[in-house]
Amino acid sequence: MASVSPLRDDAPIPQGDDKPDLLSRYLARVWSVLPLYGSLYPCSGWQRNGADPFAFLEWAWPRYWTGFDLVTNVIIYMPTGFLLTLSLRRLPGRWSGFILAVLLSLLLSFCMESLQTWLPSRFSSNLDLGGNTLGALLGALLAFRAGDTLRRWWRFWRARLIAARPHVDLGLTLLGLWLLTLLSPETLLFGVGDLRQTLNWLPTLTYAPETYHVTETAVVVCNLLAVGLFAAAMTRGRWIAYLIVPLFFGIAVLVRCLAAAILASPEQFLIWLTPGVREGLSMGGMALVFALLLPPLGRLVLAALCLLAGAMLVNLAPIDPYSLDALTLWRQGHFLNFNGLTRWISSIWPFLALPYLILASRRM
Repeated sequence: MASVSPLRDDAPIPQGDDKPDLLSRYLARVWSVLPLYGSLYPCSGWQRNGADPFAFLEWAWPRYWTGFDLVTNVIIYMPTGFLLTLSLRRLPGRWSGFILAVLLSLLLSFCMESLQTWLPSRFSSNLDLGGNTLGALLGALLAFRAGDTLRRWWRFWRARLIAARPHVDLGLTLLGLWLLTLLSPETLLFGVGDLRQTLNWLPTLTYAPETYHVTETAVVVCNLLAVGLFAAAMTRGRWIAYLIVPLFFGIAVLVRCLAAAILASPEQFLIWLTPGVREGLSMGGMALVFALLLPPLGRLVLAALCLLAGAMLVNLAPIDPYSLDALTLWRQGHFLNFNGLTRWISSIWPFLALPYLILASRRM
């Protein structure tokens, strides 16, 4: 019997990969790491101060707090409870997954608040613990009540839109992480892979404005091609890709506009749309239309090459003065932690996506 290439859009899903809750498991693991990093950011300056790490449980209502902080804590942990409940639904007992999801979320938040005792830049709070637990509880309730409907909806559209190949759920998870990188105010549009701050290396070269313009355009083109071809590899058929990929980038633009509206002002939601970005979007979009005509292996190889080129260019690009100005607005409360989280994801994303592309290209 002739073998069927997993890269073909009509290839069957191997035994064991067709799990309706596999995507929720990936997302639950990833999202559990995000509040962990955000709670412990900047993860430096640890001190043994002799304080009781559990003393915050007995403290009175915090003197300094805002409704925004409380709502933020609730919102951050809602996906945690939601995704954990979906991923644990196969446990015996109707309420087992729901109860365990809430308890695991409570334990995660409790550990984070306790560890913050030894971070001078962080403050443990029983109010934060309560907000986090409430968010997890609301998310778990939503998953418990609407989980079956969501799974039926997902199965219906997955069978029609998503490619039937191994590890596609992992690829979808990586695309979800990429959307989070657009919330970082310190990156060029689509400019993932910038390791300069992580490695404490800042460029000392001087750049002319024309050089910055060209570099910005090239970064957008390379990454638009790389991410567009990556997203196309997740779809079932070339013509479906021509529908899904523009929709995906439309969501990306909305995320970027939302970030700009929060960072600057609602009236400046398009402040990131510089001349270099406009040219990059136009050129990259036209190139992507033709790149989607390549065979599956050619698309994966081109995506990997563009990913490497984009990461190299973004590390050579001059520092964007707008990014530095915007970042000053985030130096407060949860914004500081969230900015560190999104910058970290933006730095490592190409180095997570590249192994996936190599693995996918080898499965022929």
